[in-house]
Amino acid sequence: MSYYYKYDFVSPEPVYALVKEELKSYFDTGAIDDTLFPVYTNKCLKKLGRGSFKINEKLLYISDFQARLPEDFLSVREAWLCTNITQAYQLPTAQYDQITQTSTRLDSPDVYCSPCTSCETPDIIQAIYKTTNTVLFQTRKKYLLTPGNISVKSNCSLDCANLNVSSPESFDIRDNKFVVNFREGTVYLIYYSEERDEKGYQLIPDNVRIAEYIESYIKYKMFEQLSNQATDETFNQMQTKKESYNAEQFEKQVLAEIEIKKQTVWQKRHAALKSIHRNDRFKIY
Repeated sequence: MSYYYKYDFVSPEPVYALVKEELKSYFDTGAIDDTLFPVYTNKCLKKLGRGSFKINEKLLYISDFQARLPEDFLSVREAWLCTNITQAYQLPTAQYDQITQTSTRLDSPDVYCSPCTSCETPDIIQAIYKTTNTVLFQTRKKYLLTPGNISVKSNCSLDCANLNVSSPESFDIRDNKFVVNFREGTVYLIYYSEERDEKGYQLIPDNVRIAEYIESYIKYKMFEQLSNQATDETFNQMQTKKESYNAEQFEKQVLAEIEIKKQTVWQKRHAALKSIHRNDRFKIY
């Protein structure tokens, strides 16, 4: 999906490990723990906007005006009504056939060994053939669907392309289902998702600016927690550290937001074309 962003998504576990190693003395004494690390990470990603969440795509097959949304669905980026074209899909299963046959040797002047000479040619040859089946699907993007009502806009991102279109077919999102105003069909859905790793941690963009921001924010929250538990003698020391990490995480947030808002090649091209044709409606030549 490099069409939308230029980085991959990775597990935040290395960031968590770095924080726990740098604040090792506090973790060893049990003053703080990593229970809320995933919550703090989710807050950081929400502050940065939808651009910090992974974008996935899926074909929804509408039946009786609805289809079930993916489990990792967060919000809609694009929803297209599809028409038919031919597309091949390889099935995960295959058929294996084993054939056994007897090898032969030609007794002719062109063969530089006699029939009785021993060689590596076996008397019996066994061959296994693998047959993979394919299925043909027919889909092609036709046009964008229109949000059916105001409430569905809460399930769309700010950059959702469907918010600025008007088409006969509309969609809504209710009870983890994609609901439309036509009985059957195919919808090509591009959506923001909350994907997780093997340990259940939400994936983060593989970008050093964003990783540093999450790291600084977690450190700030750790010292905020410590300052709330500290006695009067150590409160001033904890308060100083907390304010230091608060300023640092704010600076990292600004850098991460700049990284997120950088335009892709497609966005730069779109902005250039928009600037070129900005006076077309006035017929100025």
